[in-house]
Amino acid sequence: MPNQLRLNSGANACCGGGGGGGDTSLFSDWTQAWRYASLQPTLGQSSATMYGRLPGTSGGNATVAGGGVLSGSGTGGAGGACGGVGTSSSTHDKLKIGFCTDLDKSVLVNNFEKRGWHQVNGDDDWHFYWAGVQTCRNIFSVDSGYRMHDNQMINHFPNHYELSRKDLLVKNIKRYRKDLERDGNPLAEKTESNNSSGTRYLYLDFVPTTFVLPADYNMFVEEYRKFPLSTWIMKPCGKSQGAGIFLINKLSKLKKWSREAKGPFHPQIAKESYVISRYIDNPLLIGGKKFDLRLYVLVASFRPLKAYLFKQGFCRFCTVKYDTSVTELDNMYVHLTNVSVQKHGGEYNTLHGGKWSVQNLALYLEGTRGKDVTDRLFGAISWLIVHSLRAVAPVMASDRHCFECYGYDIIIDNALKPWLVEVNASPSLTSTTVNDRILKYKLIDNILSVVLPPDGVPDVRWNKVPSADALGNFELLIDEELAAQDEAQNSTASSHPKATKVGSRWK
Repeated sequence: MPNQLRLNSGANACCGGGGGGGDTSLFSDWTQAWRYASLQPTLGQSSATMYGRLPGTSGGNATVAGGGVLSGSGTGGAGGACGGVGTSSSTHDKLKIGFCTDLDKSVLVNNFEKRGWHQVNGDDDWHFYWAGVQTCRNIFSVDSGYRMHDNQMINHFPNHYELSRKDLLVKNIKRYRKDLERDGNPLAEKTESNNSSGTRYLYLDFVPTTFVLPADYNMFVEEYRKFPLSTWIMKPCGKSQGAGIFLINKLSKLKKWSREAKGPFHPQIAKESYVISRYIDNPLLIGGKKFDLRLYVLVASFRPLKAYLFKQGFCRFCTVKYDTSVTELDNMYVHLTNVSVQKHGGEYNTLHGGKWSVQNLALYLEGTRGKDVTDRLFGAISWLIVHSLRAVAPVMASDRHCFECYGYDIIIDNALKPWLVEVNASPSLTSTTVNDRILKYKLIDNILSVVLPPDGVPDVRWNKVPSADALGNFELLIDEELAAQDEAQNSTASSHPKATKVGSRWK
């Protein structure tokens, strides 16, 4: 057993450059953050349940030690299918790829046209659809009667909201932890909590204490009264870009809001669910300002889980220095990092857009906190992402025609502990700066390279194992199918002493 394990370069994956592209080779040895001891609960189960491995370099197949080739297993949702593309190459040569999109974004259209695709309408015979969430719901609706053929792909899973709706995300993570606890899984181990009553999860404590209102109102009040000086943040479940968010530090403020919400001027609010979470009031500050991370996570399949992390994430900064005083509680330029909010502030800088590459963040933290601490932080971020995906995987409709790029928003506190704030199913493709445009163009280009077979033609019979070259700026977080095959290979090797040992790829 190796002394150290890496989350398939997952922590490394966070450290690519921001909008400008950065030299990711600086972090080629990132990261050995999760020591063997800290991973003991996972290893006590099976490494195949947590970690995938880097794909091989030959087309859609994965090369194993000793030169063997792993092909798809032919089972299990989106990741099943056969080892290669089912349609003959001659058919593919004649196939002219038609794309359609609801979004008038040049980063999309330019990437599609660069591949020689032509634009069609949704009513036409399309092969690749970059759709808005409502279009996706319509396509998958039972009433629509639409059935996709083998050469069609779409950029959302039918019930993506299980991850992207704030209330459902919390519900699924709570269920995931309870299921592990019931099964006696060491990952569900608990320890004494410092800032809430009772205990907290030792390995799965990455979401702030959260309640859904109005359903959990009484439970929230009980928790609030134990810590009356705490601050909480209210968010509508189905909105984004900072809309409808506010902070409270007194129950009276929540009661006042509730009364006003039920008034004749806000009939729609009374029907809307909110989440109320303990506010992370000790965020890591740089230059005295609060920031969060926007990381792009690509999911090619939920069962088996296949996920990738884009190396070129970025930090989003507030324009006003952080201040916890009551007088600044309603100042969203102090508390909310959303660009859609900050761009309206008088201090907003249009040149850099209040953004900083994750690579620069990593360099800053290495210089101020040390490399080991920084490594552990990025390892914890990868851990957080993988387990949030595993929490929703059982309830996701893992349609083989689908893939999805999620925008993960993560806050780091001053103890360098990452917290999952929310997950976006349609992260913005609007470019606020030149570097932003470069980053998002590269993001779309790399997404297409990962989710499409080597010949570039959508085909659900492909086993969704991209070559190393096809990954571009993505790095593998987890591939349960390949990990299971690794485990089987390890079992065979251990039962046959002369067989080639698999495991050199674990670092």
